[in-house]
Amino acid sequence: AVVKVRRISWPLVGADLILALLALLIGAQLRFGVVEALHAPELSAAVQVVPFILIGILSGFFCELYAAEFFRRGTELAARIAVEMMIALLILSMLYFVFPPIYIGRGFLSLSLFLFGLQQFLLRRGLQGLGRLSGFARKVLILGVGSLADTLSRTMETTPGNFALAGFVRNNNAQSTVPAARIVGGIDEIEELAARYQATDLVLALDERRGVLPVRQLLNCKLKGVNILDAPSFYEIITDKLLVEHIQPSCFIYSSGFRNTPLRMFVKRSLDVAGAVFGLLLTLPLLPLVALAIKLDSKGPVLFKQRRVGERGREFFIYKFRTMCQDAEKQTGAVWAVENDPRVTRLGAFLRKSRLDELPQLYNVLRGDMSFVGPRPERPEFVSQLSETIPYYAKRHFMKPGVTGWAQICYPYGASEKDALEKLRYDLYYIKNYSLVLDFSILLETIKTVIYGRGGR
Repeated sequence: AVVKVRRISWPLVGADLILALLALLIGAQLRFGVVEALHAPELSAAVQVVPFILIGILSGFFCELYAAEFFRRGTELAARIAVEMMIALLILSMLYFVFPPIYIGRGFLSLSLFLFGLQQFLLRRGLQGLGRLSGFARKVLILGVGSLADTLSRTMETTPGNFALAGFVRNNNAQSTVPAARIVGGIDEIEELAARYQATDLVLALDERRGVLPVRQLLNCKLKGVNILDAPSFYEIITDKLLVEHIQPSCFIYSSGFRNTPLRMFVKRSLDVAGAVFGLLLTLPLLPLVALAIKLDSKGPVLFKQRRVGERGREFFIYKFRTMCQDAEKQTGAVWAVENDPRVTRLGAFLRKSRLDELPQLYNVLRGDMSFVGPRPERPEFVSQLSETIPYYAKRHFMKPGVTGWAQICYPYGASEKDALEKLRYDLYYIKNYSLVLDFSILLETIKTVIYGRGGR
């Protein structure tokens, strides 16, 4: 099953930063009668304010309050905010015990956290209410009535977002696969239809575009403020993945994405090295304990190595803690892992769920075979097979493979060719839109995925 992961809504994070500060100021005024009570004589106010804000924001992140979509039910939102407040109270209480000088008072802390949670609830419910108003929804006209147009409309229905389908526009003599009741007119009326339905977006979803596009009318719509998009671009906006089957080579050539400068790659590599060194030092006491547990649990080596395909198609050996019985593929050869795989040992199931089996990959990162974030490295046997049947599959090797990645957190495991296609959509989206901010978001989501035990097999 797909895990519905959306990129962090950074504007919402920014709003909560302001709300957290406001909660402290109001709390100080209500509790002590003066805002200056927040300031300890021997410390600057920032030393007391910053921990409260950061812990509050991080607690909200792990309670999934910063998804790009909002919760449909107020009870679910209230429950998540209540859990966020309890987590923040627990962490801050422990922090104050370790560093007494930054202590701000139990009553003051509880009051401020309550005010913060209340403001978060009101903000999100307010935004939800605005999103339901017809004037705030983005009305979409889809030019086309074929299978591509049908795919887009179904995707809109199942994907949270602020888009509303205004209708389909029939192109001349095209075979229709969409509901007839949703067809609002013909291609010659496109300019009039855009005005009548107050369309904000016009999506070109024609199975065959040559010689049928009403260029003059589309230009007039554009000049009147209607956003003109092709189907792959619109699909990318609403799903955070690429519509691989309908991507043309020009998408790679002319797109502003799919471009990594030497400076960006240098910064990414520097962060990988620093992170790998820190990770190895941090987990060093844990590694021998895991190794001992593996030896006691089943026969075979502690480490498992396997050939994978990396950047530019170069093969390398990936290292992991062994989670399967010895010689698991001796009789079958390379096969996909499946849910409740009988080859996985008792301890191996726990290691996979907790992702502890992937700790040796820090060595791969240090060597330069892998990055912390990137497409998941696949086995050569599967790469040659999938490259023949899935368009642009080889393009996922444009960047170094990653220990985690956009595909891993959005679609946690691939056990078939269909899964490989779905993960490729996310991999290509990541490569096209790569940035350090996106990497940071993925790392935060990965921590959450490990904590909640999602996706391991």
